[in-house]
Amino acid sequence: MTARRGRRVAVVGGGIVGLAVAERLVRDHPGTQVTVLEKEHDWARHQSGRNSGVVHSGLYYAPGSLKARWCRAGAGALLDLAAAEGVPHAVTGKLVVATDPAELPRLDALEERGRANGLAVRRLSAGEAREHEPHVAAVAALHVPETAVVDYGAVCAVLVARLREAGAYLRPGTEVTGGSTHADEVVLLTSRGEVAADLVVNCAGLHTDRVARLLGHRPSVRIVPFRGEYLSLTEGAAPLVRGLVYPVPDPALPFLGVHLTRGVDGHVHAGPNAVLALAREGYGWAEVAPRDVVATVGYPGFWRLARRHARSGAEEVRRSLSRRRFVEDVRRLVPDLGPGDLVAAPAGVRAQAVRPDGTLVDDFLVERSGRGVHVLNAPSPAATASLEIARHVVGLLDEDDRGAHRGRATG
Repeated sequence: MTARRGRRVAVVGGGIVGLAVAERLVRDHPGTQVTVLEKEHDWARHQSGRNSGVVHSGLYYAPGSLKARWCRAGAGALLDLAAAEGVPHAVTGKLVVATDPAELPRLDALEERGRANGLAVRRLSAGEAREHEPHVAAVAALHVPETAVVDYGAVCAVLVARLREAGAYLRPGTEVTGGSTHADEVVLLTSRGEVAADLVVNCAGLHTDRVARLLGHRPSVRIVPFRGEYLSLTEGAAPLVRGLVYPVPDPALPFLGVHLTRGVDGHVHAGPNAVLALAREGYGWAEVAPRDVVATVGYPGFWRLARRHARSGAEEVRRSLSRRRFVEDVRRLVPDLGPGDLVAAPAGVRAQAVRPDGTLVDDFLVERSGRGVHVLNAPSPAATASLEIARHVVGLLDEDDRGAHRGRATG
């Protein structure tokens, strides 16, 4: 889209991806009228404000995938922004620790993948691993120097400030409830009146598939919410972890497993696990939204997913309900930690796209339909990759041939 004065773009969602898209628009196309709609009364209230603060290196993702490419590019851009704007951050590196000889073949494969993704990974012996993390239990480890931590809430605040300065319309407390597409515009129905736009970018996170349907798009996936629960190390136990300590992931399982991360504020978090949330914003077992439960259990893809991962899913639930089991997993990495060294910390909810066949969408997924662009799968490392996701989405909007915008854009 060559910037034509008066071109109107509405961005739905005020998390880090939506804010990054809006900021990229006002930066690249200063003649564009950008409106950001967020149903909460403040920004970054969900996934963007409830995570471990890690700037991922791109270690785990299939070489050539969107996650691998956008994570690497996005991490560099994010750290540049943090340095320029005084956002708290630190390049700490991380250890991926094998605690059992049976994990060594998986560690070998991970090392190979990291090198294929352009990372300066280094294989460490048990003794070398303890030079980085004296209290870690390891038979071997990988050191990934590119991994960092940042205050994502502060990053979002910077993006909001840039948008205000550029004259964007920022509308927190405004929920999209419907919409209609006309020959020359989209009219969004919101909790605070109508908003007309030439193009809409849907970055609604946990509700992105619903917003897509409200705007007339039929998404190829359904969002299934998974809660990630954390514990926090007490002040006395925090010195047992210097930086970031991760287990060797099992490629047969959909999530990374419980790990330890020291944030920019010095607090060390342990987690997350991954359990089905009973509400799309369900941060505890007591938070149940019947509409969300019906949507999940009524989706055939969920049951196919549940059958495929029944055993690991049951273990995640047991870990959620038993502090002892959670601590046991943490102590596999750092045995010196005891039950009294960990206390409850705020949970997050991951918006995971699931296909009708029950497979998790492993990569970022963006679909375009008519006048809408829908960011349908953007879980971790989306915060890391947010500035690069924004570059891609704005590139889609720059394609001026409206008649070509039908169906899937990338994924």
